Amino acid sequence: MAEWELRKLRILRTLRERGTVTATAEALHMTPSAVSQQLTNLAAQLGVPLLEAQGRRVRLTDAARLVLAHTEAVFEQLERADAALAAYARGEAGQVRVGAFPTAVPALVVPAVRDLRETHPGVTVRVREAEAAEAYDLLAAGDVDLALSLAAEAPSAADPRFTHVPLLTDPLDVALPPDHPLARAAGLTLADLAAESWIFGGSGPWSDITRRACERAGFSPEQGHSASGWTAILAMVEAGMGVALVPRMAAGRRAGVVLRELGADRPVRHVVAAVRKGAGEAPAVDRVLRALRRTAGRAA
Repeated sequence: MAEWELRKLRILRTLRERGTVTATAEALHMTPSAVSQQLTNLAAQLGVPLLEAQGRRVRLTDAARLVLAHTEAVFEQLERADAALAAYARGEAGQVRVGAFPTAVPALVVPAVRDLRETHPGVTVRVREAEAAEAYDLLAAGDVDLALSLAAEAPSAADPRFTHVPLLTDPLDVALPPDHPLARAAGLTLADLAAESWIFGGSGPWSDITRRACERAGFSPEQGHSASGWTAILAMVEAGMGVALVPRMAAGRRAGVVLRELGADRPVRHVVAAVRKGAGEAPAVDRVLRALRRTAGRAA
């Protein structure tokens, strides 16, 4: 197989365009002797004559024109590669893998992806749903480039592996059956619900959030039912089986459930984005972070 050297092929291509060795040398900032030497070497490598004398000038042989006809597609593809790399460097192209906890996917990630399709269609986002604590494990392992999690689940701020970006403070509302005596009570507080049967997961971040919120309000919640999905939790609330804390950004709310804001003891959760130290400087990752912050700003 012939040894195709792009630099020498570019010299040959320029000679075709400029017509003389001297003009080619000037265009490429080379000496005429260097141009002649490179083309002589290319002809030896390809095993065909590339130039023939025409008076005091030279012209391309049919073999040289055949070579250039086939290499034009290569030059075109290299131009496309240069353009793609330039777009990547400007943050207009690239793939970013995002790990996000379940409620963050529809509330934050999906709207951010929609925005990016309008502003930076070359940036591709790959989403992986993961629990809040798991998102950090995926980030540390290099399985995702950006993690959406909860501040309560974050490693210590002194952890040198990550940079955290606060996104929003998400209030927790209480879900009540429509016929509950407190469904429309004025100034409802979490402490008013101390005697209720509560619905939350048996373990995991939402169990911890519910327990901590109730304990700060002065009581330990009685867990009547255990569920982790919002569809199941809200269905049980609608059926009058108990009450539940629901993050405001959670998807899948039901018409048969009353969602009430709580008073002075209203619990909140803090949603953060995290990247590996230094990775936030990557242009495409920065684009996704900016889109998430805009989405979080609207949600707040």
